[in-house]
Amino acid sequence: MNIIDGIKHRRTIKMFKPDPIREEDLLTWLEAASYAPNHRMNEPWEIRFVGAQTRAKLQHKTDFGGAPVVLAVLSKPAPTPFERDENVMAVACFVQNLLLAAHEAGAGVFWSSMGHSPQNREILGVPADYDVIGVLGIGYPAEVPALKARTPITSKIAYLP
Repeated sequence: MNIIDGIKHRRTIKMFKPDPIREEDLLTWLEAASYAPNHRMNEPWEIRFVGAQTRAKLQHKTDFGGAPVVLAVLSKPAPTPFERDENVMAVACFVQNLLLAAHEAGAGVFWSSMGHSPQNREILGVPADYDVIGVLGIGYPAEVPALKARTPITSKIAYLP
């Protein structure tokens, strides 16, 4: 699959098969994700695998669609607000790389922002100065949603003098 097709055909997966994800595959996708652009090569991402007890405490409304793997992706703290923003953007790029790597392998990802709430931050053991970029369910899709129409990119472009 070429990169443009991968980007255009990747979908948010909300229901997963119970089939396990091989740890070797998951580590390969995470390694690929780590090639995301990041300021000064500070690699601000941290990954927390969410076990069954923690997952139950999170009380996600669909239990992440039955995904066999759940992980939280955190952004490390920074000394200034500007550097914090750079870290958050880099970790978002990391997550996008992970989504694309999983998609290429026939897997899918559900990206939830539920890690932002104070209660869930506590459940995940997130230090106060870290950002939670997402709690991800990862597995093989039970169903793949249809493509949704996108706004033409030309309507989002401005040319400056």
